[in-house]
Amino acid sequence: MTTVWPAPQAPYPIRATVEVPGSKSETNRALVLAALADGPSRIRGGLIARDTELMIEALRALGVTIEITGADWQVTPPSRFTGDVTVYCGLAGTVMRFVPALAALAEAPVQFVGDEQASARPMGPLLDGLRQLGVAVLGEQLPCTVTGPVRASDEPVVIDSSSSSQFLSALLLVGARLPDGLDLRHSGDTVPSRPHIAMTVEMLRDRGVRIDETDDGWVVHPGPIAARDVVVEPDLSNAAPFLAAAAITRGTVTIPHWPMRTIQPGDQLRHIFAQFGCETALDEDGFTVTGGKDLDGIEVDLADASELTPVVAAVAALAGHTSHIHGVAHIRGHETDRLAALEKELTGLGSRTSQTHDGLTIHPSMLHGAGFASYADHRMAQAGAVLGLVVHDVVVDDIDCTSKTMPEFPALWQQMIDATVAAVDANSDDSAGS
Repeated sequence: MTTVWPAPQAPYPIRATVEVPGSKSETNRALVLAALADGPSRIRGGLIARDTELMIEALRALGVTIEITGADWQVTPPSRFTGDVTVYCGLAGTVMRFVPALAALAEAPVQFVGDEQASARPMGPLLDGLRQLGVAVLGEQLPCTVTGPVRASDEPVVIDSSSSSQFLSALLLVGARLPDGLDLRHSGDTVPSRPHIAMTVEMLRDRGVRIDETDDGWVVHPGPIAARDVVVEPDLSNAAPFLAAAAITRGTVTIPHWPMRTIQPGDQLRHIFAQFGCETALDEDGFTVTGGKDLDGIEVDLADASELTPVVAAVAALAGHTSHIHGVAHIRGHETDRLAALEKELTGLGSRTSQTHDGLTIHPSMLHGAGFASYADHRMAQAGAVLGLVVHDVVVDDIDCTSKTMPEFPALWQQMIDATVAAVDANSDDSAGS
């Protein structure tokens, strides 16, 4: 389903408090670890969105029992993962990378299929890593079939994870359940999105798994993964478009429950909006961005938080000086080639945007309305929504793709605008009464 969406404009500087749902990255890792645990676990506040629903169905296909009662999810691992099933991955990177590693522990072959665009997403390093563990793998991308068992070996597994940190996370998640644990090493260029690997390692250690970090990798010791009850943090990356609304309209937006300490890559937003020249504050009320002047251009390396690139690029397109985004060459292999998509769509609005070898250069220019293609990519659709707040006649071709991580995005966006109008009306009434 796709819905063409004329992006609503902001009639006044945005002033709102917006609660964003739980972290997709944390939710799907918590689900996988609960499936691998030594007993039942409870997850509270997990994200309900297409990517997490795909993960839930994938784990159920492997024999995991998942009972959902409101915000509480009860996950009971099976005595052994089943096989002879087909797992549908959609376009969810965590599903197409994490679940094949679990399938190596299954008692029969598991086939993986996905959306048409999924066949273009990198899978090779993960599948190579599984082969090094003695797992039979048919295929190099989706569709593919994984057949265990893992053989006992003290040889290291060496893969090139420079195109996605998810290859490393996938193997780390199952490492403790392998006969001899896992000696995992990275070869090649710099690993992108390293905070996501840190998230994986921390969540494993929270469940009693012993992991030693080496100069070029990790050693995961064999042993049980303890069952845990966990509360999922808000998805800080999904807060990006709402905070951007404050920055570009000279308004104020607060995201409640922003953690004082977190390993989510989206926490970089605190520093990014400060670089744009906004006022930022983190306190007991949450994280607040206030825009109050022309936006500065920024020089930013988003290698560790590359999912922020589309929204950051949208804000940069409205800045008064040139911006440079670096460290994100790997997002050419995300849901779409995000660098090519951003160059094309921003240029279509009148922006002077060009690709570099590892990012984008965005020069200031006057923007105008036009269609904004999402490429079935939720982050691209969010970028279009941001631009539409202050640029007349921006039309996003598929707002429904935001359901990948935030099904309520269009409604929350409109509620943010409605809250702004209500606040202005209330102030007007107060002024008239006085």
